[in-house]
Amino acid sequence: MDRCIPVVVIKNLEETENILSSLIKDSINCAEITFRTECAKDAIALGTKLFPNMNIGAGTVINKEQCIDAISAGAKFIVSPGLSVEVSKVCKENNIPYYPGCVTPTEIMQALELGINVVKFFPANVYGGLKAIKALSGPFPQVRFIPTGGIDKNNLDEYLACDKIFAVGGSFFVKDALEKWGK
Repeated sequence: MDRCIPVVVIKNLEETENILSSLIKDSINCAEITFRTECAKDAIALGTKLFPNMNIGAGTVINKEQCIDAISAGAKFIVSPGLSVEVSKVCKENNIPYYPGCVTPTEIMQALELGINVVKFFPANVYGGLKAIKALSGPFPQVRFIPTGGIDKNNLDEYLACDKIFAVGGSFFVKDALEKWGK
């Protein structure tokens, strides 16, 4: 898994190739295409077809149906803003990594009970950021986090330097890549 996970919102299918190729040109080989738009499933299918070596997953997956759609479109990982037992089951059945949003000890314990030890920490800036992640790492040393929300170029290196960080997510990766490489 890449340590930088761009959160990609594709509003029109036609912008898929430009966004993903810009990320690749910016040395980022990963994308979390969110299920916030009507064309998300098609964008994942197109992205995995055009860039078969790119690690393309689905984000903002909030139910079993979206998860099934994302996996059938070729998503290589699933991310949710919260924890869904149903999404977890679908991912496990399909051998697809699932990164649920977990910010409390109770949510983290539920993830561990499901066999999940890498969780999304969202929104990181609202729930205490790196300080909170370090505090949660005390009782949960086996857990690694993907902070998303409030991460930018100013604090990225600080997050990546922490051994409890699996990866860092953010939409700013897309903005930067498009400014440099976009059409």
